[in-house]
Amino acid sequence: MKVNKKGAIALTALVAGSMLALAGCASGGGGESTDGGDGGDATPITIWVDIERKPALEPVAKAFTEDTGVPVKIVTKDFATVDQDFISQVPTGKGPDVIVSPHDKLGAYVAAGVVAPIELGDVASGLAESAVQAVTYEGKVYGMPYSIENVALVRNTDLVPDAKATFDEVIAAGQAAGTEYPFLVGLSPEQGDPYHLFPLQTSFGSMVFAQNADGSYDSSNLVIGDEAGVAFAQALATWGAAGSGVINANIDGDRAREFFLDGKSPYYLTGPWNIPAIAEKGINYAIDPLPSAGGQEARPFIGVNAFFLSSKSTNALAATNFIVNYLSTEDAQLALYEVGGRPPALTSAYDAAAAEDPDVEAFGKIGQSGMPMPAIPEMGAVWSDWGNAELQIIKGEGGDPAAIWATMAENIKAKLAG
Repeated sequence: MKVNKKGAIALTALVAGSMLALAGCASGGGGESTDGGDGGDATPITIWVDIERKPALEPVAKAFTEDTGVPVKIVTKDFATVDQDFISQVPTGKGPDVIVSPHDKLGAYVAAGVVAPIELGDVASGLAESAVQAVTYEGKVYGMPYSIENVALVRNTDLVPDAKATFDEVIAAGQAAGTEYPFLVGLSPEQGDPYHLFPLQTSFGSMVFAQNADGSYDSSNLVIGDEAGVAFAQALATWGAAGSGVINANIDGDRAREFFLDGKSPYYLTGPWNIPAIAEKGINYAIDPLPSAGGQEARPFIGVNAFFLSSKSTNALAATNFIVNYLSTEDAQLALYEVGGRPPALTSAYDAAAAEDPDVEAFGKIGQSGMPMPAIPEMGAVWSDWGNAELQIIKGEGGDPAAIWATMAENIKAKLAG
């Protein structure tokens, strides 16, 4: 659904074009394609984006160039590998001034020394708090967030007319619907899927790392193996092959999507990326708050896409101006929403999108209570053991789920200890 864009690109308190031109040379930023403006003698700033976002950024770049005289080169990159390209090229001076990236890469960027902190100033007050939290690392803000995404529970309203408050009620309604599957969530047959199952886990009060007062994660305090985690593991066993079988390790993401589209289940735990196919199929659906399985609030991971400043940008003043004062506008964030379909991080842009699209409103409300996916490098030591333990429990293999969970926690600790 298209949203009427509001607002105008505004230049706020940073310096004007002639001063920006003196900030120096931008980094090279080679890539597949470029766009820029006629900036006279001003050296361009370079931004790496994927092909999907490029059209949304072109008018923003044009306005910036018109206001400041500094051209913007938009370079399209493969989103699957852009983070590694960024880490490898920035130290050589060949990287961009600005990169679009998921926030969970931030820890690796900081560890590699390839991003610089930025000051959001008054702009921060207009952004979702969770989004700013996601781009904050070790007390410093590194990015301008522009979208938030998370999972929710999609319900076929022809099969189950009303929303349910708890996971037990969801399963009971799914079984009463008489479909082949009472509930669907896609899992990798080899690695499981802790990301999709995380809301069920948090409803038991179980987390991975402890959180500090500011919402950041304490990488020295692994808590996944605590009593709350064990309680989740035991519940997971009751939903798996040794119990009701409502969570099926043999149903991967593609099958879960196919089965829901074919009307084989009233429920599908998924994200906004699958909503267009559901709508196109003509299914009458609702997006429900995530039901609690353990009595506490079910909190999904949220993923935040953001713009980050290269630590090696020699035109950092102009690049920071572009990031903070142009990519934070309602106009820019709505343009990015239109091409990506994810709720905007800017509150006014989210309100405008939500007013015209109830799906955006629903996902956005659920995301407001979500937890930013940890961006700390230590998460690299977590995913494999975490997913394998869940998969083992769901399959009913390996005996006592509490013992499997405890072994997982010890294995992670050993990896973290080096």
